Amino acid sequence: MRSNALAAVGLALCSALFFTLTYVLNRSLVAGGGHWAWAVILRYLITLPLLAAVLPMQGGLGELPRELRRHPRSWLLWSSVGFVLFGVPLTWAASSGPSWLVAGSFQTTVLAGPLLAPLIYRDERARLAWRTLAIGALIVAGVFALQWGHAQGRLRAGDWLAIGAVVLSAFAYPLGNRKLLLHLERGETRLNAVQRVFGMTLCSWPLWLLFAAIAWCTVGPPTLREAWLAGGVALSSGTIATVLFFRATDMVRSEPTALAAVEAMQAAELLFATLLGVLFLGEAWPRGYALSGALAIVVGIALFGWVSGRGAAGHDEEVRALRSDRSA
Repeated sequence: MRSNALAAVGLALCSALFFTLTYVLNRSLVAGGGHWAWAVILRYLITLPLLAAVLPMQGGLGELPRELRRHPRSWLLWSSVGFVLFGVPLTWAASSGPSWLVAGSFQTTVLAGPLLAPLIYRDERARLAWRTLAIGALIVAGVFALQWGHAQGRLRAGDWLAIGAVVLSAFAYPLGNRKLLLHLERGETRLNAVQRVFGMTLCSWPLWLLFAAIAWCTVGPPTLREAWLAGGVALSSGTIATVLFFRATDMVRSEPTALAAVEAMQAAELLFATLLGVLFLGEAWPRGYALSGALAIVVGIALFGWVSGRGAAGHDEEVRALRSDRSA
């Protein structure tokens, strides 16, 4: 049992590393003169065929084709929220500062589930988890300290816009995921994680194709470098990290303490982003307020994982909710 938990934590740590490559590769693309729009557009255009290659090993399409024919409106709407409204502002913010700045600010996503719950659910899940919100306040304080330290105590209008973009992204991601999960729950359609992510990626394609046409006409076609970096994000975050994370949670789905440890591994994204940014992009280490903020975020997410894991003990719905926000 203990070795199983350690293996799951190891897989979660690996998934955090691959998730982190999103921030690093996006930053590398923008810092190298590429356009942020192609980074996000190509990411999702490339993710679809990569997921299609994984599907045969994950049960194929299953009930997905029938589900999409019956409820196209719900899938188009919530896929657009969970992927497009998530991806566009997050990638745009890559030009605002180092990888660790965006990675740290995005960790406000752990607050999104508890804050959105009363608006999404109509059952016992609608209650506000006050302990979680208290921990969330620590994370938010860490985010502002991170931004304040990076801006050397002077947050300009552009800095506030970047913070707002990342926070919008952090809330859009779980909102789209959870609303689609709730739709599936009501309809009693059974889809595994890869099938659901494939369906959401497919349903976000109309907007990505539209954005691709606009980008082609306004900023020109993507360069080979932009395509390679976006492909790296699609492979690392959209495919490898997702599969590893869900495999890790499946291994310990009935062990709340181990599940909490797996969830808490997302805090490592900030550490990985800092290390990779310094080593490969020449970014500076966070210092002063920024360093204090980074530490507060890591501690807050670790506490969040512990509290969430304890609260989910014996509650399958809460366990599924914990797993739902790391699916692309």
